[in-house]
Amino acid sequence: MPAKRPQRRSAQSAALDPNFPLEQSVGYQIRQTHRALQRFLQLKIEPYDVTLGMWYFLRALWHEDGLTQRELSRRIGTMEPTTLSAIQNMERRGLVRRVRDKTDRRKWHIRLTPKAQNLKKDLIPLARQVVSSSVEGMGAREVQELLHSLTEIQKNIRAATSVFEDELALASE
Repeated sequence: MPAKRPQRRSAQSAALDPNFPLEQSVGYQIRQTHRALQRFLQLKIEPYDVTLGMWYFLRALWHEDGLTQRELSRRIGTMEPTTLSAIQNMERRGLVRRVRDKTDRRKWHIRLTPKAQNLKKDLIPLARQVVSSSVEGMGAREVQELLHSLTEIQKNIRAATSVFEDELALASE
């Protein structure tokens, strides 16, 4: 009598497992991956006296210097009080300066100092090293597929969140 081969579970049946093991949770796996990437990046940038929190603001400003505090909050995904606190800290360290908008005095634009601009040439290569290490052993096509999958997950979550928020709004009327 031949031995029974264990049956492979489909992704859908695995998702329906009432125990929901962590190794089958996309959210858990993404979070663990994100945390590992953050820890490694923090180790790389720490010698430059840049915290992980500052890193995200620097990245956004290296891409587009002069964003307003509100725009910066949206790009980074932080609440405005958190952004203000980070900006004040970065200002004390000589990385940014706030410049009042000439047409709307309520707005402040965040500008990189030369010190912060010079950090880019050192820190971006370190970030590339972190990414390279994270995908080591994967082919270019696999990396592109991974990036595509992550983008699809983000789109799906945004759409599901929007539907859920609409349903909550209707229920509260």
